[in-house]
Amino acid sequence: MNDWQPLLLSVSEAQKLRAQINADSPLGVALRMQIATLEKMLAQPVNIPGHGEAGGPEHTQHKQNYLGINLAGRLFLITREPRYFDYALALLNGYAAIYPSLGSATSKDNNSPGRLFHQTLNENMFWLYAVEGYHCLIPSLEAVQREYIEANLFQVMANDALNRHAKDFDIVHNHGIWSVAAAAISGYVLGDSALVEKALYGLKGDSESGGFFAQLNQLFSPDGYYIEGPYYHRFALRPLLLLSEAIGRRQPDLAIYAFRDQIIRKTCEALMQTAFPDGNWPALNDSSKSINIRDDGAVIAASVCYSRYGSNPQWIAVAQQQHTVWVSAAALELSRALQHSPAQSVNWGSVQLRDGPEGTQGGIGILRSNAVNQDMALMWFGQHGSIPRLHSALNHGHFDGLHLSLFSRGREFLRDYGFGRWVNVEPKFGGRYIPENNTYCKQTVAHNTVVVDGQSQNLGDSLEAEKRWGEPHFFVTDNPAEQGMSARLKNYYPGTDQQRTVLMLSLPELTSPLIVDVFRLTSTQPHRYDYSLHHLGQFVRTDTVLQVPAGLKPLGKVHGYQHLWDCGRAQIASGDSALFSWLDGDSYRTLVTAFPEGGELIVARTGATDPHFNLRSEPALLLRTHGMNAIFASVFETHGFFDEATETSVDARGKVERVSVVSHDDEQTELNIFFANERTLNVRISNRAAPAAEDAFSVAWQSVSPLNIPES
Repeated sequence: MNDWQPLLLSVSEAQKLRAQINADSPLGVALRMQIATLEKMLAQPVNIPGHGEAGGPEHTQHKQNYLGINLAGRLFLITREPRYFDYALALLNGYAAIYPSLGSATSKDNNSPGRLFHQTLNENMFWLYAVEGYHCLIPSLEAVQREYIEANLFQVMANDALNRHAKDFDIVHNHGIWSVAAAAISGYVLGDSALVEKALYGLKGDSESGGFFAQLNQLFSPDGYYIEGPYYHRFALRPLLLLSEAIGRRQPDLAIYAFRDQIIRKTCEALMQTAFPDGNWPALNDSSKSINIRDDGAVIAASVCYSRYGSNPQWIAVAQQQHTVWVSAAALELSRALQHSPAQSVNWGSVQLRDGPEGTQGGIGILRSNAVNQDMALMWFGQHGSIPRLHSALNHGHFDGLHLSLFSRGREFLRDYGFGRWVNVEPKFGGRYIPENNTYCKQTVAHNTVVVDGQSQNLGDSLEAEKRWGEPHFFVTDNPAEQGMSARLKNYYPGTDQQRTVLMLSLPELTSPLIVDVFRLTSTQPHRYDYSLHHLGQFVRTDTVLQVPAGLKPLGKVHGYQHLWDCGRAQIASGDSALFSWLDGDSYRTLVTAFPEGGELIVARTGATDPHFNLRSEPALLLRTHGMNAIFASVFETHGFFDEATETSVDARGKVERVSVVSHDDEQTELNIFFANERTLNVRISNRAAPAAEDAFSVAWQSVSPLNIPES
């Protein structure tokens, strides 16, 4: 047919990919893997089921079918293998035969159901993948075949999206990106310019209430950070990039890759910049702990950015860590570069990313060391991830301002719990978010921050949280050996201000950077402050006396405390510090925290008040103190090595013995960190507004006498 126009792959590009089938190249390997996957699908009879519950076998089969249509269509265009054409056509005809007469699928939550799936999100994913695969078959189809598939499947889907599910089509949300991408790509394939217009500019045509450009303008900060966090960012990135590639080919005059100062490049880079060195993403807002940069959206990003925005070597390093490339024309250049590039580690360096459409609503700070182990500290102080005024579906936010995650020696050792969800495990609450996601995972005590009076920030109310966000205080990374970041929260608790400062210090005396964490709170009223921390591993030692109760009880009744067992407590006298050490994998971690006003060290564990055992059983620490103004001055030291098989343990005791707060006020915080070799590290942190980089903090060794009196 002479009216066929390439969508994501032209005939000449398909020929270039065909030449890669037997090539010893990353693209060749990826292509052969896809062919092998498709061949396994072809070995099974075509199966088009009816309705089923979310995550059930019918759901899974429909998902496999749309992936099969897409894979078979693209691989037919590349290989010209007739069996691939026949398989895709059989599935398309099968769905066209039943789709118009299908009623709504069963939905057990508040999402609008589609005809195949329990929510329109999955319906739109089917639509996007199936219509792209169909597009690859068009030159080989008869007119009557095209008319049957288009009239009974894709035109029905388009009508449902724009009319039956109009309120879901125009939402500014990750679901909305899937809906507009499916509609626009379908519009290009069907030659329906009106459908393309609605998808790009919204049903009202204003680029504000909906449409692709509204998504690009409202969901991403000027630095590319996505409002709902990395988990949803990587999910939204896939349709975003597929549609961008289609726009770039079909409507080059829109200059999509230059839009909003190259926001597509920035958002791809921002997503990668938030990843831990092992490639896993931090669990900000509702997030799985298992999602990493080998996700489809991230793989597409590496190929697209390398081809569209120049040869940034970081994308080569990313692709090396991903161990694959996107099978597309966009990957040809990246695949060639990978063949001639030495192995290298991904390291975007230390970075601060602004949050909010204008970049004015807090952000995220990330410190990275240049060492082989690539230690990383991440502090979150952006806007709440639930924005009810945009849409009720924007409800994935957690109450975790000034949350801290730490990574060293290949592991996240100060952790975020992530979401409470049994993804697609239908016997477990339908595979949906479990009730404990709201009662524990979203609550402040489930994160590594400070809880005031046992209540979550902003009283656990999303409408209140939407009104506030953190403020950057300083971000200083000029000296790789002495890096620091600081941020503040105001009125997350009425009348209480908070400031957290995190330093990453690479000291010759230590094998891993020392993390200094100073959390300062000021108020006009007395409060109870709980500095909560979450880790994994086995307790090793403490320099306090733990009192273990005869029976376990929850730590409280609300705001997440009802899900924490009270496992043990130690009283800390005023002016003392508390040491707590644990074994994490093959490394030891030691926390030492100063208690200027005294308090308690509480050992806790998740799982209380959880009759269906939905929560993982994991350890937690709460360091508690009382007063109006309070400070938690802590250091985290990673040290030593343990191997059970060889019965080897080295440096099981860290070098930091105690920490003391010399002073803290609105001008400055001063600490002394005492090491085992009778040396003291003096740390001073500016608490003044917007200090210059050279005045933000200082670190200096002091020689001390055996009585810990500084020598003159």
